[in-house]
Amino acid sequence: MFAAAFAVVAAIGACPAFADETENLAKQLSNPIADLISVPFQGNYNQGIGPAGDGSQTLVNFQPVIPIKLNDDWNVISRTILPITSQTHIFPGAGSQFGLGNTLQSLFFSPARPMNGIIWGAGPVMLLPTATDDLLGLDKWGAGPTGVALWQGGPWTVGILANQIWSFAGNPDEPDINQAFFQPFVAYTTPDAWTFSFNTESTYNWNTEQWAVPFNAVVAKLVTIDRQPISFFVGARYWAISPDETGPSGWGARFGMTFLFPTRGG
Repeated sequence: MFAAAFAVVAAIGACPAFADETENLAKQLSNPIADLISVPFQGNYNQGIGPAGDGSQTLVNFQPVIPIKLNDDWNVISRTILPITSQTHIFPGAGSQFGLGNTLQSLFFSPARPMNGIIWGAGPVMLLPTATDDLLGLDKWGAGPTGVALWQGGPWTVGILANQIWSFAGNPDEPDINQAFFQPFVAYTTPDAWTFSFNTESTYNWNTEQWAVPFNAVVAKLVTIDRQPISFFVGARYWAISPDETGPSGWGARFGMTFLFPTRGG
């Protein structure tokens, strides 16, 4: 069903009138700190979870991005990630869970204009214990620094986003959090607003000294439906490295849509 809907909106977006209006928006969408309000609903399917590898998980990340103008020279960009998770058999006897995970809130202070062709932002990141089930997230508060830097030239966008989180409060009976995140990315946007992107979303747990490294290849099409810009995307993911005995592993999928609300500056 999703593939059929994706094909329909792609055909609509192929009209020249739509393509002229959406190409610039599609390229802005590849910039995590663009002066552009966006509301993505990002679905992720993972399998091969647990010692037996028979567990699976579907996450839908609600990820609003809101730029706030501080003055003529600086913006602050709020990026929120709230996962809604459905999972089963993540370890023997675990059963099934459905609900909210922990919220990740980032604030990037960013120059209003690129500096020597580089767009960058930096600021704090916080982990909020909003999980509705113990198996959907640790009951811990966390915080640390985050930053992003990227270059855009022609149809290309190349950059990296990273953060480091340490827990500082919460349930003392649960393990502390000391985790780094690295997301290098590259995207190519065509004149008719197709975007082909590739990234990794690697995490490193300093306590267990283990990596989790999924690779994501995604194709997106930005269209305008009744004056509302929407980007539909679908792709594959592959877990190159997974934590021992917990997974996920092997192939998975990514899919979803992003609603865009251009600001006056965008």
